[in-house]
Amino acid sequence: MTDKISNTDARRLFLYLHGLSDLKDREREDHDLPKMINKMGFVQIDSIKTVERAHHHILFSRHRSYKREWLKKHLEDDRTLFENWTHDASIIPMTFFPYWRARFDRAKEKISRSKWWLKRIGSEPDKICSEVLNYVETNGPVRARDVRVASDISNQKSEPGSWWGWNPSKAALVFLWRTGQLAVAGRKNFQKVYDVTKNVVPKTILELEPTLEDFVSWNCITALERIGFGTESEIARFWNGISVGEARSWCQEKGRNSLKKIEIEDAEGNWRKVYARVDITELATMLPDPPKRVRFLSPFDPLIRDRKRTQRLFGFDFKIEIFIPERKREFGYYVCPILEGERFIGRIELKSHKESSRLTVKGLWLESGIILTKSLKKRIEDELNRWKNFMALNTVEWTF
Repeated sequence: MTDKISNTDARRLFLYLHGLSDLKDREREDHDLPKMINKMGFVQIDSIKTVERAHHHILFSRHRSYKREWLKKHLEDDRTLFENWTHDASIIPMTFFPYWRARFDRAKEKISRSKWWLKRIGSEPDKICSEVLNYVETNGPVRARDVRVASDISNQKSEPGSWWGWNPSKAALVFLWRTGQLAVAGRKNFQKVYDVTKNVVPKTILELEPTLEDFVSWNCITALERIGFGTESEIARFWNGISVGEARSWCQEKGRNSLKKIEIEDAEGNWRKVYARVDITELATMLPDPPKRVRFLSPFDPLIRDRKRTQRLFGFDFKIEIFIPERKREFGYYVCPILEGERFIGRIELKSHKESSRLTVKGLWLESGIILTKSLKKRIEDELNRWKNFMALNTVEWTF
């Protein structure tokens, strides 16, 4: 008989596995940070700071005591975390670095064929990559703006269609980083500081070289550990490091003793057969309840990264509208999902104004059936004040 897990338990499980169900919501310290990120798998980095940068937002959503300086300490001093690519630029536990070796090879093949990249690096990509790598080896950690090599054309005006002043040397830096020859040693004014990988990644980590089989198994096992259950496609998409075909082959052959088949109830009451970690039934009976307080999640939160899964599991249709023209937006520019307990109850548009020390609420949209009672409004106001204090602002202002 196939195990079945109700939608309520599936939601609670997914929230728990993403670090959003700490029963006591206890105080944390900086040494807890790598464990926090390991539980999620990765934390996406994004430059937009309408409210707070995505990585800080994601971590503060989970732990009230989070401090921004913790991240810098673990990335730049302790080297327990590193920056590279999952679906986008992300912060990842350093112990996972060996499993990025195969990703580096795949990234090299993919980027080398990219017309977008070739347009920016010019007609001699190997030559300028070699020059840039030599420049970093000779001069030490650098930002893109610091690099000066013979074949660079950065002193010329950017051609039409260039993006953020991309020039050959910057394109080479990104290529060398994405393929593992350089690593991010830190950031200065949010700009990456690149160094030779051996100067950033601990030697004991660099010495590890998993096989391709190990790489595929690791991707599947660690994905299931963090999503609990999913289809072959969802397993592959978690890290975005392997193909659906590789995930399918692992699930049906190599990993058949590391998973089980179950049925999960979706938000509409339908049942769906999926793969799951072997301990899922026992785990579902031991879960703490998620905090009942309201939380504003980042639009880039890993809980909602897979939009189709979010809609199936939570009945919540969420899209990022940052790149949609204003007249075509359904909601707003930077809208945060509102999580209460195990359900999404709405979305809120926020903006931080450092110059006037204000946090403004530009819009609030509640899901169907959710009523803005006095108690709910109080919980929303409590979360607004928590964010106001985290960003060292003086007031919260509703502007709609």
